[in-house]
Amino acid sequence: MPPELRLVCLDIDDTLIDFSAASRRSLAALIGRTDMWPLWERITDEHVARVVAGGLDYADMHVRRTEAFLTELGVIAAHPDIAEFEVQRKDRLRRYLRLFDDVLPCLDWLIAAGVRLAAVTNASGAHQREKLANLGLARFFDHVAIAGEMGVAKPDPVMFHSVCFKLGCDPAEAVHVGDKLGTDAIGARDAGLAGVWLDRDPSGSADIDPPAGIHVLAGLDELPELLVSEFVRVGVPAQR
Repeated sequence: MPPELRLVCLDIDDTLIDFSAASRRSLAALIGRTDMWPLWERITDEHVARVVAGGLDYADMHVRRTEAFLTELGVIAAHPDIAEFEVQRKDRLRRYLRLFDDVLPCLDWLIAAGVRLAAVTNASGAHQREKLANLGLARFFDHVAIAGEMGVAKPDPVMFHSVCFKLGCDPAEAVHVGDKLGTDAIGARDAGLAGVWLDRDPSGSADIDPPAGIHVLAGLDELPELLVSEFVRVGVPAQR
């Protein structure tokens, strides 16, 4: 018998908010070229891994990441110049951030279905809460789980179990949706939740074969149908 759905967890960046597009645009505006995004992304991933491992905090990571990026471009910058680069990049990023078109209809449907909602992110807490508030998303969520504040990060099962415990449900009664196959979908599945990989660009991942037990969606507009088909009853009146 399929379980009852009580909780839907959602990643934030590139799941709800088109973060990568805004980041690419802000970086290009600063350096005057559009071909350096892969380098920026690689250096960012390396430095974020150090944050998740506990070797850096986010504020320090931003400075070191930018310094490493500029060095790769052949620019030897002093600390004040690096800090100013970050200030300008973040200012542009805030102005460029947008929700994906399918986000608000999906969240409205989930609220109407009576499920509880959690935002679950490995990114910086202050920045994520600011984004949720500025883009009108904060009102939808019963809980926001930030890796840096919890001392654990996706795909560690403790991250997912802590959210389920906080909102009073069993992992089998919860779904997690995110744009990272390993970090989000497989991590959630291994923790006992239903793992959903939101693959917004299927053409770029055609050679990836998701493992057993992973649901794949091309957009959040497909989530309601998946939930209705996989759970015996979607929605229990929840205290919000």
